[in-house]
Amino acid sequence: MRQISKIYTALVMLFLYAPIIVMIVFSFNSSNSLAVMDGFSLGWYKELFRSEEVLNALSNTLVLAVCSAVIATVIGTAAAVGIDRMRSRRVKNVVLGVSNIPMMNPDIVTGISMALLFAFVMTVLGKETILGFWTVLIAHVTFNIPYVILSVLPRIRQMDKHLSEAAMDLGCTKLQSFFKVELPNLTPGIFSGFIMAFTLSLDDFIISYFTAEEFQTLPIVIYGMTKRTVTPDMYALSTLIFGTVLVLLVLSNVMQSRADKQRNGKPQAKIRRIKTRKEEQKA
Repeated sequence: MRQISKIYTALVMLFLYAPIIVMIVFSFNSSNSLAVMDGFSLGWYKELFRSEEVLNALSNTLVLAVCSAVIATVIGTAAAVGIDRMRSRRVKNVVLGVSNIPMMNPDIVTGISMALLFAFVMTVLGKETILGFWTVLIAHVTFNIPYVILSVLPRIRQMDKHLSEAAMDLGCTKLQSFFKVELPNLTPGIFSGFIMAFTLSLDDFIISYFTAEEFQTLPIVIYGMTKRTVTPDMYALSTLIFGTVLVLLVLSNVMQSRADKQRNGKPQAKIRRIKTRKEEQKA
């Protein structure tokens, strides 16, 4: 039975990662063949950095992903803290259900509805509808916030509720207690939410396609290339993106494991330091 489960797991992993491995291998191909490996070469990586269209799209995508991830992380963290502190369980469940709608909603529905919303707002304001960076940013923040909430909420529920009370008993205000005691405990969840928001924004095509006109992101540019022929420099670009995301996920898991090990000792040490300072001030 164990051998069957191992074989099954190996087949699943092979099915999932075989296309990525093939893409990585052929990104180092010396020719543009899609079936024959003629030799090892970094030529397609050099060709990638010579393409002005791809580099501009990559720059737009990275700026958009970072901005949307930062904004969504701040709003999502605040929303998660607010949802956790709601007293009414019924209201809390309703708010959670509403916040989960953008995740379950098909991307094409979200993209079309966001485009119509922007057009309606511009019409009401009496201005010409201009879809660009700001409209795409608003759309990306909208669908990223629920993922941040789902990443931060479990950390809030795992945190000892008496830590903030102990900090306030030792002289901290509510704001100081949040930043000195609660926020450090939430950091792994916040970082995980940021990574997820960044990755989703980096990968999005459908919503960006409906909410951007002149602003070109990398998925939109690659989609335009599929109408012609996808050159191997796109394999090189996809390999670099895959490697970057893989490194970020590894860092996220490392931070999560370290936080789990230090979760019990670190907050108490901070409270002891606060108590020592208060005793020194009294002395």
